[in-house]
Amino acid sequence: MEPVRTCIGCRSRAPRSSLLRVVSQQSQVVADASAVLPGRGAWLHPTLECYRLAVRKRAFGRALRIRGEVDTGNVENRLNTQVMTNE
Repeated sequence: MEPVRTCIGCRSRAPRSSLLRVVSQQSQVVADASAVLPGRGAWLHPTLECYRLAVRKRAFGRALRIRGEVDTGNVENRLNTQVMTNE
């Protein structure tokens, strides 16, 4: 049985393989596609919809336990690039 995680954007549960892990590194949120980077991680559907929901709800800071300003530009760029290559 595959592990199940909760998306921080839409809050729905999904298999780990269908979600993107994100971690905090020097107050920047980065995508961890291989799910091996150290530190506290959070899970997100790899869609712009779930990303925008997570930003609006300020879920990145809460899930990763980051205080202050959270830079999620790296994750947004990755998702935008992914959308562009799929079109």
